[in-house]
Amino acid sequence: MTLRAVIRLIACAAMLASASAAADPPALSGDIIADLEQLQRQLQQGGHDGVGERARTQALRLEGGNVADRWASALYRQLAAGAEAGAGRHEAAAEHLRQARSTQEAPQPQRDRWLREEARLRLAAGQTEEAVTLWLDWHQRHSGSADDRWRLARALAELERWDEAADWVERALADDPNPNERRQALASTVFQRAGRGEQALASLEAALNAQAGPAAWRRAAAMAQGLGEAERAAAIWEAGWRLGVLAGEEDLRQRIELHLVAGTPARAAEYLEAALTDETLPDTLEHRRLLARAWEEARDRAQALEAWRTVAEQNNSGKDWQRLGLLAHAWGRLELAQEAMQQAAAHGAEVDPRWISTR
Repeated sequence: MTLRAVIRLIACAAMLASASAAADPPALSGDIIADLEQLQRQLQQGGHDGVGERARTQALRLEGGNVADRWASALYRQLAAGAEAGAGRHEAAAEHLRQARSTQEAPQPQRDRWLREEARLRLAAGQTEEAVTLWLDWHQRHSGSADDRWRLARALAELERWDEAADWVERALADDPNPNERRQALASTVFQRAGRGEQALASLEAALNAQAGPAAWRRAAAMAQGLGEAERAAAIWEAGWRLGVLAGEEDLRQRIELHLVAGTPARAAEYLEAALTDETLPDTLEHRRLLARAWEEARDRAQALEAWRTVAEQNNSGKDWQRLGLLAHAWGRLELAQEAMQQAAAHGAEVDPRWISTR
């Protein structure tokens, strides 16, 4: 936490002395107010150790006094917290605020402000469970901002309290429907771990646009595929590709693979054919085999047989010739089937003689 944040979040003593007038906080003497103001100025100038020592001494001295003394002690505790936080000693700062908010003379709104700040400090100190307890207490009386809800959701996620975290993510999204990438990743993770896959995917999809990074598009498509929604995954990838967010050889290959899985093999074959023609993808045996499989799944007989013949001729594999022969036979291309089976046998495949003699 920066000194500026500490000064902003832990209000100056003079302001607190006059704040919440409607709650009638105990009146402070002029010398106490002057001392608090002086310490606050020193804190603003970076005098953490000096302010901390003086504030602690005053707080201890006054905590057993009358009503006004106990109120002053709480304000000194607040300054001590500011000094400790400014020096990076978050746990010590949180403890000072805990003691300050236990002062019954402090108005409830002020104690709630200390409660909220203590929660932040506990989190900064790595005391996540304590921080969550404090925030949940604070939220019983305050709706808070979207930032407050995201912060609590993240803390609950760190504790692996996924159902609670998901509830707070929902509340955060209500006021922050287009969160940044970091929060979006949190939302999808929390929803997934809470068993709310559809919500996780919906939250990811809502944030997809031309400005969203490739990782967000890939994550959404992977999640859709993981939920068994292959067509949705392909549609997400297609949209990302058309926007230019997804690009390059690997993304093009995945685009083709997703269309195969989604039940649109003809489109996969067309994309792959075009990519091989314009050399966007290298003309490898692997890609030729993928093209043949795509045309076969698309039930385009002419294209499939031609593609498998190309694979067999390039690879000179008995198994590839045999596959071509079986496919040709199934589709009534008996002459091609016989030729392919003869080639298969010539290249080491075990072929039933009846196939070769088929007319």
